[in-house]
Amino acid sequence: MNAYEQIQTKIKNRFWYILLFINIILIMTFFWAKNTKKDYSVNQKENAHLIGASYMTMNNEFYKIMSEEISARVEAEGDKMVLRDPALNADRQVQQITEMLDMGIDVLVVTPVEQKGLASVLEQAKKQGVIIVVVDTNIYDEGWADCTITSDNYNAGKLVGEYFLQQNQNAKLIIMTHEMTKSGQDRVQGFLDVVENQDGIDIVKRIECEGQLEIAMPKLQEAIDDGVEFDSVFCLNDLASVGVVAALEDNHMLNTVNVYGVDASPDSKVLIKEGMMRASAAQFPSEIGSETANVIYRLLDGEAVQKDILVPVELITEANVEAFGTDRWQ
Repeated sequence: MNAYEQIQTKIKNRFWYILLFINIILIMTFFWAKNTKKDYSVNQKENAHLIGASYMTMNNEFYKIMSEEISARVEAEGDKMVLRDPALNADRQVQQITEMLDMGIDVLVVTPVEQKGLASVLEQAKKQGVIIVVVDTNIYDEGWADCTITSDNYNAGKLVGEYFLQQNQNAKLIIMTHEMTKSGQDRVQGFLDVVENQDGIDIVKRIECEGQLEIAMPKLQEAIDDGVEFDSVFCLNDLASVGVVAALEDNHMLNTVNVYGVDASPDSKVLIKEGMMRASAAQFPSEIGSETANVIYRLLDGEAVQKDILVPVELITEANVEAFGTDRWQ
């Protein structure tokens, strides 16, 4: 064997030794990972918490923003979040929460479709030791909730009512309602407590619209077709406000009817800026979501939290709408 052949033989032998060594390392690594039974995926921690969320509907940018704020914190903590959309169906919400309880959630974040509709499933949740955080609107039996976080809904209606009286000494008023939710009830009551007994203010009709654009618009159209005379509309939220404005615009009535709402959504702020709405009480979904996330982790750490947390609201009119921005929520 010449020198060249000897070198080639040594290289081949070294190659096979290296390959054998690599295979041994790979086999050892496989069995070590299998035996440890740990998940080393990105942002995953051992014994991660599972957070379940069920909002009233995801057909509302308000809930999307609030949920994004919560899920960002959950992900940062290395925990998991499961989200279900009942789409304003109370029975579906109960079913979906039951499924999440079967999945073993540690925390339930919930906005009830119906104030009284969750008693049995929340009782089951408490029996399983699940932390319950209610957001945006109250449940009927608040004893089930470890914490309830909402906008100051009564004050939202009150602020709009006070501004309404500054603008109107006489009015024929329609109220757009959502009677199945405490937040809707509180906003309407706050407004009515200011305006209802004032001379010259006549409430001509209440319309149940479930706080949805696609319901508010045809419902107001029905009132117009029925010959109801009105010059002002108060809406429990701005999905309803946008539907009301659309119906009024279709009937060329925007110059004679004033619209007031609650939320200060981007769409309604554009309408206020353009003079198609008069005012809206601003909610702050990012702040509610951030507060909810903080409460979740304080409760998981065994800390005491305030039972009811009210997030302040602010009145937005044509005079200050630019300061809040029309392209985003607050």
